[in-house]
Amino acid sequence: MEPGMSLIGWLCSAHAHLLLNEQRLRPVYGFGAFLHTTGGCAGLDCSGLCRKMAASSDNVTIPEIAHLLQMDPYLKPYEKEFERRYGLFQKQLHLLEEVENGFDQFTRSYQTFGVNRQASGGLLFKEWAPGAEALFLTGDFNGWDNFSHPYTKKEFGKWELYLPPQEDRSPAVPHLSKLKVVVHTKNRERLYRNSPWAKYVTKNDTSVVYDWVHWDPLQPYLHIHPRPKKPRSLRIYESHVGIASPEGKIASYTNFTVNVLPRIKDLGYNCIQLMAVMEHAYYASFGYQVTSFFAASSRYGTPDELKKLIDEAHRLGILVLLDVVHSHASKNTEDGLSRFDGTDSCFFHEGPRGEHSLWGSRLFNYSSWEVRRFLLSNLRWWMEEYRFDGFRFDGVTSMLYHHHGVGMSFSGDYSEYFGLHVDEESVVYLMVANHILHSLYPDCITIAEDVSGMPGLCRRLAEGGCGFDYRLAMAIPDKWIQILKEYKDEDWNIGNIVYTLTNRRYGEKCISYAESHDQALVGDKTLAFWLMDKEMYTNMSTFIPMTAVIDRGIQLHKMIRLLTHGLGGEGYLNFMGNEFGHPEWLDFPRKGNNESYHYARRQYNLVDTDHLRYRQLYAFDREMNHTEDKYGWLASPPAYITAKHEGDKVIIFERASVVFIFNFHPSQSYSSYRVAVEMPGKYKIKLDSDAVQYGGHGRLDHSTEFFTEAVPFNGRPHSMLVYVPCRTAMILANEEINYCY
Repeated sequence: MEPGMSLIGWLCSAHAHLLLNEQRLRPVYGFGAFLHTTGGCAGLDCSGLCRKMAASSDNVTIPEIAHLLQMDPYLKPYEKEFERRYGLFQKQLHLLEEVENGFDQFTRSYQTFGVNRQASGGLLFKEWAPGAEALFLTGDFNGWDNFSHPYTKKEFGKWELYLPPQEDRSPAVPHLSKLKVVVHTKNRERLYRNSPWAKYVTKNDTSVVYDWVHWDPLQPYLHIHPRPKKPRSLRIYESHVGIASPEGKIASYTNFTVNVLPRIKDLGYNCIQLMAVMEHAYYASFGYQVTSFFAASSRYGTPDELKKLIDEAHRLGILVLLDVVHSHASKNTEDGLSRFDGTDSCFFHEGPRGEHSLWGSRLFNYSSWEVRRFLLSNLRWWMEEYRFDGFRFDGVTSMLYHHHGVGMSFSGDYSEYFGLHVDEESVVYLMVANHILHSLYPDCITIAEDVSGMPGLCRRLAEGGCGFDYRLAMAIPDKWIQILKEYKDEDWNIGNIVYTLTNRRYGEKCISYAESHDQALVGDKTLAFWLMDKEMYTNMSTFIPMTAVIDRGIQLHKMIRLLTHGLGGEGYLNFMGNEFGHPEWLDFPRKGNNESYHYARRQYNLVDTDHLRYRQLYAFDREMNHTEDKYGWLASPPAYITAKHEGDKVIIFERASVVFIFNFHPSQSYSSYRVAVEMPGKYKIKLDSDAVQYGGHGRLDHSTEFFTEAVPFNGRPHSMLVYVPCRTAMILANEEINYCY
């Protein structure tokens, strides 16, 4: 680039050079990728387009950034950073309009790439392999001939092959045929690859490599039930299909549909987050080493069986989110994306930038036009084909920063969120993804797994945010584990607990949780295990008196979950089985455990056994969710805390006009504890962790009526006296308020 020349001017003047190097170019901000894809300026009114882009880069206006800055004035010094990100986001949308007739067609690229049946009955195969010398199709249909069916090279790294129908009009490649793309590289290698767009891949018991299987049934499953409306309060049941059975084997989509969905409905969860659905070669990776992005994992069943699962969930009024992994990909070559065309850079960055040092996986090049096509179409595919209701984006912290969050503590200093260490290509990709998803599907839910706390991540794009609906409150489970691991009950720091549960960015919604799959995995411990350990195996029967360990564990398990539910966020998440204190950790079959499935299961049978106390924990979790469904505290503004007493070990707050009272003291009960309230009237107990049916001691009389007095207390104009037993949590509601949630 010559001194003084703008980026846009340089790109325009260099279009001829780009054409000569179309297969290898990776310029900054994706503009080169755009020109690379379209052939530089050939066939376009490039001067007009570039003038528009140059003009838009000078004066970027974020329509509602004043709202964001008003909410957090400390962001004012970084206003230009927000403007630059927003400007890059706008340019991406502008390019999609200019080049692809908008994002609707662009994100339907799964209808043209991979293999698709045409109206004629013929099959069109299409791949992007810019580094390849030649492509061939082989498989069952041609006796695995490596040369009989060559692809035709098109412009800009594209390859196509059309197979006309047979004489009887049936497809040339039958349903369930095995296929491979044969890639000839410029280094004279012959590689056998699955299509990156493969919709179904399978593996037999003796193989370590997944095969591309042509999925094209004559009568595919058709969804019957419409998507439920987005709920105001989001209660998520985090699930893994493969472990959703007491049996020591990989469970199926059908098992989940028949046996688990009714439990989720009964428990009062209105959303499922399905983990490990995108196909992954290594089961023990928990789905985080994705090999085939468009294929639902065949180890649980067929694509149609997953569709039926989602359809049944919708019938029950339950949304289904996909745990989507766009932050990285498996390093596998034979059945993954890595070195698909023989080069290191087809879908990923070359060199160290394309490798995640801790995860041992590949990192996408979000500046590449074709990578964006692939990933954005992937989101559309899961929404359209399977009718998911949204996504939990895995590894967002890794995406947001060049350092991927490795070794970072994120102190909250705003300089950590802006500057050269921020990967703006990834940020803009996430902005575009959220824009497209929420434009096409207004009720779509997107959740960011981000530990950094980047400002604006969960604010609207019009304000300069990234457009996510929620982020995971990842500090909360860490705090609970730390407390149970390091402190005696009498030494709990009540103020610090409250701080952790309420320490979130105002106006950015969070999903709170006491524990997730991370805490259930072997090497860590669930809350139940920290609380009760080995006694869970011997002393959970109601036929014997509760030991001190089991008593403490059951009471605190309920209290911790209710406190997190009520105070920690605007949504709530639970990992399957943890609601009833699942007695064992989660460990997938691997060499280290002799490929055992013993711990890769969920023992729902424990809940069905009447005399086990797991049933009591399950019942409390159910009532907790149904109580929230009635009063709607998750959809209400943050709680007003009226008491956090260190000596008494008491926490009291109001949210959604109901009163939450927690006494964490191991032995001290309070006969007449003064509780501050906003609204006067008569209050009654609506949920009580000490109730006998929940494994409590039944010390509270639910017929008791608590009348307020005109006695100001702790910042509220009224108060009342309440009996609060030790290790008890309760919710009180005002009988004179018409709750219309």
